[in-house]
Amino acid sequence: MTTTQGNLASLSRFVFRAPSWYSSVGFALLIAAVAGVAAFDSRFVFEDAWEGLFYIGIPTVAASVFTPYVDRKLGGQLSRNQASLLALACELITIGVLTVAAVVAVATPLGQEFVVDALLVALASIFALRLFVIMAVSRQRLVVASAAASIQTVSAALLLFIYSGTMRYMEFGGGPVARAFLFRSDEAPQRIAEMQYIDPGKFGLLALICFVYAGCVWLFLTVIDQPWKRSLGVSVLDFVRGFIGHVAEGSRELETFFEDIGEDAIVPVTVLSVRRPEGGEKARFVLPMLHPGPMGDIGGGNLPRRIAEQADGLAFPPHATAGHDFNLVTEREVDTVIDTAETAYQRIEYGPTATESVRVESGEATLTGQAFGDGAFLASTFSPGFADDVEYAVGLSAVAEARSEDLEEVMLADAHNCNNGLEGEDLGHVVPGSQRSFDMIDGAGDVGARLAAATRKPFRCGVAWDETDWEPEEGIGPLGIRVAVFEVPGSESEPGARQTAEQSDGVDDQQTAYVFVDGNNMVPGLRERIVDAVDAVDRVEVLTTDTHVVNTMEAENQVGDALPEAEIVTAIEELVAEAKADLEPVEAGMETENAEVTVFGNDRTEMLASTANAAVSMGAPLAGAIITAALSVSALIFLVARL
Repeated sequence: MTTTQGNLASLSRFVFRAPSWYSSVGFALLIAAVAGVAAFDSRFVFEDAWEGLFYIGIPTVAASVFTPYVDRKLGGQLSRNQASLLALACELITIGVLTVAAVVAVATPLGQEFVVDALLVALASIFALRLFVIMAVSRQRLVVASAAASIQTVSAALLLFIYSGTMRYMEFGGGPVARAFLFRSDEAPQRIAEMQYIDPGKFGLLALICFVYAGCVWLFLTVIDQPWKRSLGVSVLDFVRGFIGHVAEGSRELETFFEDIGEDAIVPVTVLSVRRPEGGEKARFVLPMLHPGPMGDIGGGNLPRRIAEQADGLAFPPHATAGHDFNLVTEREVDTVIDTAETAYQRIEYGPTATESVRVESGEATLTGQAFGDGAFLASTFSPGFADDVEYAVGLSAVAEARSEDLEEVMLADAHNCNNGLEGEDLGHVVPGSQRSFDMIDGAGDVGARLAAATRKPFRCGVAWDETDWEPEEGIGPLGIRVAVFEVPGSESEPGARQTAEQSDGVDDQQTAYVFVDGNNMVPGLRERIVDAVDAVDRVEVLTTDTHVVNTMEAENQVGDALPEAEIVTAIEELVAEAKADLEPVEAGMETENAEVTVFGNDRTEMLASTANAAVSMGAPLAGAIITAALSVSALIFLVARL
């Protein structure tokens, strides 16, 4: 993830899941009752509260109930939860404006007419806010969206018309029936009675101001939309609707947006299967060269779990050498990847031998590898240096460098186990042409050469898994922590390989533990603390799956951010011990198949992030300028109306 992408991802903290509609309505009625007690002055407190519920709460309830119905009838998709929360926000805005206006009216000679004018501005403002939200969420044209957006404003204006005595100015307006329903000023509370006989022209002014504010909303959206249409050929409203819908409501519309900007790609899918000689899979490593993003379960965000669900044995889905440009655009694409992995699995030819693991340091890169027959598994890390994703081209080059006549297949995993989050200008992206890319490629070539020349022997494997009690909000996904231990009859221990208590005379079985944590990267130093603490085996490497289910609400939620590191280390030590106790003779094989999928595409992620960040940067000043202009026009309208 680059700095620009990190800035975009961090915007998710401003989006939250809408509360249930009845919670929003209940809170709105409570606020209306409290406001009634503060605003009205009858003989009884409960009467004041009831009047607050009636005069303030009715427009809110009407908006909560009818807005989603009208919106959906017109082809929109605003939910009841969203509509109720929006109505509550508009109620709070109205109460806030009236409170300020009342204070100003008391402190200045502006009087009660100023309060009426402020009320009209408040009603027009909530219309504009509702219009903006409905256009963004439901992707409606301005005229169509206005029908649902006007419900709260029209409801409040209708109550004001009936209980302020406006009908007195309209004696032509019907007989006793019309007057009975539309002229009820005698039943209004004293504070509303003080505003009696509001000129019908005020409602004309309200309509005019609403028209002006609607034009401002259209202007704002049009200006913000232009960079998106020029660079990506899509509307910003499509992205906003999908983004809010996913984070706030769990919808999948964001995938439709990504499909519009996606590109076709061919990606290798490599499978390493470990089974018992008598049959029955024990473990399966599946590595598609894709990135498990962009967030939550959108696209391939939940790719590790989907892969794990398809394996007969315990699944290990390492993170590939691919960045956000290789995010799948929809969850449907995951099915293609799984089918391809199954095809590769069916073609595997098993062998009973493996090599000891080797570890090579090449510049900043550290690579750990182990061969199984004519295939090899490699894990690369830059820890203790900070690093994030490795570019697709760098990974392909490293795999090609590791291959030799004796290594037909290579599964290269990005251990993805040390980063400092979104801090600093360089987030550790490993790109072609960088020194780190050459460190990794050279290291892969060295590991490949050593594994090709290494002696292959019968081996044993043990696995262990703890789903853990930790939640995605704590940085751990549904796969929890998984451990695979491989034991190979040893020869002279190589420098840097740790000796266990059972080893003697420098000759013994070598045990290597691969620890998989279902998370998105790790805090700096945690990988080293795990490696140092786990002394029950000769060599340890720690990998994260880079699952993005932990990033629905936070762009930065690494393993160790929210959880005590001591608890993580203890859990891993226990699982390594369990995996050792599970050791048994096995055979293994590796195959690769290519999958044709639709991904974000080259530079699309960066373009999307840059465009979104630019829109955010210019959005606030533009909104401020338009709001200022709208209020100025409102003041001018009131001034002209009084002349």
